[in-house]
Order: sequence, then C-alpha cells, then structure tokens
Amino acid sequence: MERRRGDVVVGEEVERDPWARFGWLLGAVWLVFIVFPVVSIVQDDAPWPWRALGILVVLAFSVVYLHAMRAEDRPEGTSWSVWTYLAVLVALTLATIPTAGIASLGLVPFVLALAGIALRPWQALVALGLALGIASVVVSQVGIEQLAFVYLVYPMVTLTLILVGGLDRSSSRRRASEQRLSISQERERVARDVHDVLGHSLTVVTVKAELAERLVDVDPERAKAELAELRSIARQSLAEIRATVAGLRVARLADEIDSARGAMADAGIALVVDGDPAEVDPRHRITLAWALRELATNVVRHSGATGCVVTLGEDRLVVVDDGRGPRSGREGNGLRGLRERVEPSGGSVVVEAAEPGTRVEVTL
Repeated sequence: MERRRGDVVVGEEVERDPWARFGWLLGAVWLVFIVFPVVSIVQDDAPWPWRALGILVVLAFSVVYLHAMRAEDRPEGTSWSVWTYLAVLVALTLATIPTAGIASLGLVPFVLALAGIALRPWQALVALGLALGIASVVVSQVGIEQLAFVYLVYPMVTLTLILVGGLDRSSSRRRASEQRLSISQERERVARDVHDVLGHSLTVVTVKAELAERLVDVDPERAKAELAELRSIARQSLAEIRATVAGLRVARLADEIDSARGAMADAGIALVVDGDPAEVDPRHRITLAWALRELATNVVRHSGATGCVVTLGEDRLVVVDDGRGPRSGREGNGLRGLRERVEPSGGSVVVEAAEPGTRVEVTL
C-alpha cells in the first residue's frame, strides 16, 4: 500500500488520519460565497450564452479549487504542482471579469487560501501583497466602497490559512516522527525476541551436543536419543525464530518451566519450582515467561550451578542459583533486554549476590 502524508502505522496496517483525508472539505464549505459572482453574472446585461459561459467558468473555478485543496492533502495523488493550480485559478478568475465585473474579486480569497496553506509563509504573503495591490487599483477605478472587503477579507483568509498550513505541516512531522519511533521500537522488540529465542535454544543445543559426545562411546543408544532430541529442538527453534520474526510468538509460562527443567537437567542442574503458574496474574504471565526463559538460559550458560530454585508469585519471579555469583561489569544483552521489557511498565529487575550464587527478582 502506498503511504502518503497523514498516514499512521498501526500494527502492519496503515490508517489514514481523518483530518488528512477529509480536511479539504472545510475548504468546500466556503464555496458558498461563490454565489455572489454567480449572481452578478446572472444580473449582467450580456447575452445569455455569454452569461452561461461565465457561470461555467465559475463552476470550473470551484472544481479546480476543490481538487487543489484535496491534492494538498494527498500530494502524491496528482501530477499538478501547486503553482499550476494557482495559475489555473488566476486565469479562471480573470476570465470571469467580462461578465461578473467587480464581483470577480470575490474569487481572489480562494486563490489566497490555497496559497496560504500550500506555499511557504513568505510566498503566501507576497501573493497577498500582489492581490491587495491589484485589487486596490481595480476598486479605485470602479467603486471605492469595495476597499473594506479587500483589506479585511484578503489578509484574514491568507493569515488564517498560513496558520492552518503551518499546523498541518507540524502535525505531519509529528506523525512521521511517531512512525519512525514505532518502527524503531518494533525492530528492537524483534531483535530482543530473536536474542531470547536463539540464546535459549542454542544453549540447550550445546548442552545436548556435549552430553551426546560424552555418551557416544559409553552408551550409544542414549547418545542417539540425545541427538534425535537435539534435532527436534533445532527444528522447533527454527519454527520459533520464524514465528518471532513474524511477530506471532507468545511465550507461555508453563511451557517455559518445562523447557527450563529439561535444559537444566541436561546441564546437571537440579531445578526446584516453588509456586504454580496458574497462580500468576494472567496479565503478567507472558512477561514472566520471557523472564524465566532468559534467566534459565543464564543459569545454564554462565552460573556453573548445581541447583536452582524458581519461585513464582502473583506478580513476581525469583530465580536463585548456587553458582559462581553475579558477574561484575556491564550486563549482557539478555538482562538488558529483560529490563527493557519490564521497567517501562513500572516493574523492576534486581540482581544480587546470594550465599552462594546469584538471586534475580523480577517484579511487575
């Protein structure tokens, strides 16, 4: 789908901003004032065919004006530039003079409105100055009473539309900035999810491969079973990566407990789970499942532990191992990614030394 100014990205779909889609209708409302040139043409003494032609010119002016205002909301939707629209509108305004006379000045505010919303402010002000100058000369030759209309309406229309155009451009820049931020956050989320999935899966694969290597001479049948399970894990991990990149994967707490128990058993770590996943607040289960996956991977990969205790609460997860203790220095990508998941929603991740080992508490 082609994206244009005013588009807002939601998920994988593009929603058009209602103001960007229908804001041009506000310009259509003011076309009611076209009635004054039309009335002047109808009341003119010229032959009816000539007056009919004048009315058609005014209608053509209205159509071009509406098309220009709508195209300004969809700049990629037309090959005409704003200068082309302005030139056509000026030409049509001049074409109404023979039948509408001084009433043709009533079309000029529409030209100034387009200039105010589509051009740079200084360009719109130059257009206003030219319009005031030309209209002053015309009015001075025909009827000085029209000067009040010229000097009141022309600046008011131009300055108002300059303001509206500025607000619209500012809103467009804000939407574009929000879209870039949304894309950046989505990339970070996918990168974080891929890291979590790969980190856990590759750790399990490594442990399984080392176990099979030790068993290949001692217990070939057991080694074959481990290799078969390794192949199954690799296929499952590939499916998880594909689902994660597609944004479809949802971690389940019970599944992560089973996965952690299997990975730790293969690494020679005794896992004890205190608490029932069903007792965890459903709002927090997905986040705590991701936390358990990352923390279990860290225990298997880095701790050198022989035992690990996982405690589940309504809104928290505590993982304690009896290994080497927390590493000093900068945190790894896993813990940093875990903090990025938890802290924006008001939660916390606390890593501290245990006696012995490491204690990590995730609270939501």
